Amino acid sequence: MENKILELINNSDRALSLEDLDKMMGFTTAEEYSELSKVVRTLLEDYKIYRSNKNRYMPIEKSPLKKGTIRMNRKGFGFVEVLGIEDVYINEVNIKDAIHNDKVIIEITNSKNPERLEGRVLKVIERELSTVVGEINFKKNKGFIKLDDDKLNIRIEIEKGKTLGAVDGHKVLVKLGNHVSKDLYLGEVIKIIGHKNDPGVDILSVVYKYNIMDTFPEEVDEELLNIPEEVLEEDLVNRKDLTNEEIFTIDGDDTKDIDDAISAKRLDNGNYELGVHIADVSYYVKENTALDVNAMDRGTSVYLVDRVIPMLPHQLSNGICSLNPEVVRLTISCVMEIDNNGNIVNYDIFPSYIKSRKQMTYKKVNSILEKNIVPEGYEEYKDTLILMEDIATVLRKAKINRGYLDFDVDEAKILVDENCHPTEIILRERGKGENLIEDFMIIANECVATHIFFMELPFIYRVHEYPKEEKIREFISYISTLGYVMEGNIKDMSPKSIQKLLNFLKDKKEFKILSSLLLRNMQKAVYRPENLGHFGLGSKCYTHFTSPIRRYPDTTVHRLLRTYLFNNDMSNETIGHWQEKLVFVSENSSARERASISCEREVEDMKMAEYMEDHIGEEFEGMISSVTNFGAFIQLDNLVEGLSHVSDMDDYYTFDEQTMTLVGERKKKRYALGDRVKIKVMAASREEKTIDFKLLGKLEDLEKENQKEEIEIL
Repeated sequence: MENKILELINNSDRALSLEDLDKMMGFTTAEEYSELSKVVRTLLEDYKIYRSNKNRYMPIEKSPLKKGTIRMNRKGFGFVEVLGIEDVYINEVNIKDAIHNDKVIIEITNSKNPERLEGRVLKVIERELSTVVGEINFKKNKGFIKLDDDKLNIRIEIEKGKTLGAVDGHKVLVKLGNHVSKDLYLGEVIKIIGHKNDPGVDILSVVYKYNIMDTFPEEVDEELLNIPEEVLEEDLVNRKDLTNEEIFTIDGDDTKDIDDAISAKRLDNGNYELGVHIADVSYYVKENTALDVNAMDRGTSVYLVDRVIPMLPHQLSNGICSLNPEVVRLTISCVMEIDNNGNIVNYDIFPSYIKSRKQMTYKKVNSILEKNIVPEGYEEYKDTLILMEDIATVLRKAKINRGYLDFDVDEAKILVDENCHPTEIILRERGKGENLIEDFMIIANECVATHIFFMELPFIYRVHEYPKEEKIREFISYISTLGYVMEGNIKDMSPKSIQKLLNFLKDKKEFKILSSLLLRNMQKAVYRPENLGHFGLGSKCYTHFTSPIRRYPDTTVHRLLRTYLFNNDMSNETIGHWQEKLVFVSENSSARERASISCEREVEDMKMAEYMEDHIGEEFEGMISSVTNFGAFIQLDNLVEGLSHVSDMDDYYTFDEQTMTLVGERKKKRYALGDRVKIKVMAASREEKTIDFKLLGKLEDLEKENQKEEIEIL
């Protein structure tokens, strides 16, 4: 009865009374009406429906109540993410018993300002958090956990006999038990990660915090016994032989999981032929096997400063699936004919097998394309690489013409020693080789997505929705405080409009900072079973097809290609199966991607702080990346960011909200976003992931002072 009532209420175009429901259910007796009343009351208590003040029932989604996920702040308040509206602020007194990442029902209590909604938690409907990570210490034979996640405002006491033998200082994974009081929970140690001072334990603690598995279960190991170490003759049946084609790979120096290879020709009609050949992971990872279920749970490989936690075991990711040179490998190929305007005029998607001629590196390819210096062993491929650069140039021009957004955001690379201690932080290089591979993968992804889209079959898309207009307007208002007033308007919120905004900022001294800020104002790209386009790429139809070794959605796309195109299975049963399954695959893949990104960022923050622990007292140059009422954040040239608190500055500084600057009361010095400054490292903490700077002054002011002193000496 419950499901039928929910269906009636959810599908109705008006709110329904109890009498309406009684009539629609076809009930005729008082007993049936009484039972209906009980079920409706249960649905109300579970917040599955809402009752208006006129005693009419409607879906929660159409009511003043909202469902969402609460994200806590270390200070005790939180924000609830609700689909379709701005995040809702929840004051500490209105949190109820919710904790970080809970799914909650909230009531909007202040909606006067749509950009500053406030609310209160009514009910926790789903607790995502089942395990936590922290340091265990004992007091009076009881274990207490100092949590790594400072957003979790809870205390955990370990039950007697459930410590697994942990001792003071061990980092442990704890399963949450009974809720004892408002903020106190019982817990059970289910894994000892290691002592907090052991090398690598700090990173593993972050890994476990995000429920990322660093080992594979026994059932996966058992299935690996049935997977061959080399391609068998029987695996080549019904595949196109491309082993005689000039096909090779281009990756980083230390890449071991190679899932894409490329080929290129100039055709007689003047067009280009571009081949993108992707490892056929789904041939070995069959649907619903232990390998497949485990890969789906993981969602993605995780790339950390000193290790990779793979989505698939190394026997697959570095072995039979990796497109290593001079060995036969199974692939799915997307071969496209591209005209001189970057349009695909013909294409074919088919199962194949290849033998990569060479495992190239970005550094050596860039040596050819940027310096015309041919490294040893690359001589015979020089002409093909130059042809590929021509194709990439054509493709990139076409992308830019349709609105492709190049935020040009730098990335840091943290180098560590054998004890996982950071020794150097440098910027990741990005040259023509990296751009070439990006361009080729994008067009292959578009080609595959567009083909299935027009077949009107269930599919998984990579979508990036249009930004919210108010976010972009806030950004434009912000840059106006820096003196940058953009002519015209960007009412249409199209990719071309944002591209115009980026181009306007390109020559500004703060471009790198502003570009990152603008990027944060965009929507997040996610996986969906509906095609909503990809705003950032200016693409009408996009998917992820090119990295099945490290991303589960790509493996799923390969499985769908095999089902629809190669096996010609488009039965109603198959379509129904994928319509249902792709909803979960999309949501889970997006969630695991977010967890992976958060884990990678947290490890980077920790290692950057650890690196700066070795440089306390030293001076560096950087740029002010943000100004607040409590100080200025400064980003060094190696992307390390720290805070210079107003209490540590050389004057009493106040925050001018109109110009977004800090102004000194006596000396009248001003600090604004984009200012080049010199700082001194005052403190850093690996555990807290914080770095404190002392602002010594603007570089231009310090240079003038130095010149003045030199003149006085002379």
